[in-house]
Amino acid sequence: MAGVELLPKEYGYVAIVLVLYCFLNFWMAAQVGSARKRYKVFYPTMYATEAENKDAKLFNCVQRGHQNSLEMMPMFFMLMILGGIRHPLICASLGVVYSVARFFYFKGYSTGDPTKRFTIGKYSFLAMLGLMICTISFGVNMLIA
Repeated sequence: MAGVELLPKEYGYVAIVLVLYCFLNFWMAAQVGSARKRYKVFYPTMYATEAENKDAKLFNCVQRGHQNSLEMMPMFFMLMILGGIRHPLICASLGVVYSVARFFYFKGYSTGDPTKRFTIGKYSFLAMLGLMICTISFGVNMLIA
């Protein structure tokens, strides 16, 4: 496998954490599907309106928890993949912190009180900052190497 042998051995942890996050994403999607049935919000409706559904806020909080995670996923993956080339163990560790914090972000949001998403979920942003620093380090190292 051309090129793979150039990656550090520990890069496998980065790959495993990325797959872990994919499972978390599948789980969040299933929670949205369950909320659709529970609150009677049928496809293709993305968000419920309070005029049409008394449980609109509850459903919308579940939907937003997943949607926000989807919005952040490309940046998370890109930072993990690139930063992990130079700092695989740090990035894998930050990826675990990010994934766990995203779980709690989603669980907090799903209560119907959006402020609860930050109780533990706020740490996902610190993990993302750490991943940005690792990726900057990778980029700078590539320029001076």
